[in-house]
Amino acid sequence: MASGTIRVGVGGWDFDPWRGTFYPDGLAKTKQLEYAAGRLTAVEVNSTFYSSQKPATFAKWAAAAPDGFRFALKASRYCVTRKKLADAGESVQRFAEQGLTELGDKLGPILWQFAATRVFDADDIAAFLALLPARQDGVPLRHAIEPRHDSFRDPAFIALARAANAAIVFADSDDYPCIDAATGDFAYARLQRSTEDCATGYDAAGIDGWAKAARGWAEDGRDAYVFFIAGAKVRNPAAATELIARLK
Repeated sequence: MASGTIRVGVGGWDFDPWRGTFYPDGLAKTKQLEYAAGRLTAVEVNSTFYSSQKPATFAKWAAAAPDGFRFALKASRYCVTRKKLADAGESVQRFAEQGLTELGDKLGPILWQFAATRVFDADDIAAFLALLPARQDGVPLRHAIEPRHDSFRDPAFIALARAANAAIVFADSDDYPCIDAATGDFAYARLQRSTEDCATGYDAAGIDGWAKAARGWAEDGRDAYVFFIAGAKVRNPAAATELIARLK
């Protein structure tokens, strides 16, 4: 079995405290993505959760990143915040058709993040997973599901995700459940415990642990996406670059 590819990044690229800590002083904001993409191997885009983007915007992002880089996109809030997920068909279609395939082969997984108040409902989740398109404009799509309520610690949820080839997000968090299950052909981790008093967000033992975990996911034949999200956000680029260095 061939090993998967490991990609490591952060959430977004426009964060003022990164200026002077990650970005060089004086770097134009218009150059931030290019700079970040030259040092990381993926980024999770949060702006797609709040509003749709133009096809030209996705094309511009793609042009700023090197070959092999991937953009994971957080799906629209209009898809995942409704009372019944089964009713999200029109919103899911609108999200998929906004032009995201302009990213070409730099399009990574789509993250469907549920509210912490959403309780597992097997029928509703099954109906929602059936709405997620396998392809858009001929481009294969990968889907990651992030539940944030303990009720999703249910074998029925794991079985539904596996049947849909959807990855369940591996969450390193004080607030949300961590469901460690191989349900898709890729792994998706969101690491949320970086601390400001550590220059690399996670200490050396922590970084080594995540390197071991990522290698394990890849050795299973799955591509692995590892994002340093939240926590002490100012440290997340350093955490990501340190992990990339350990994986070489």
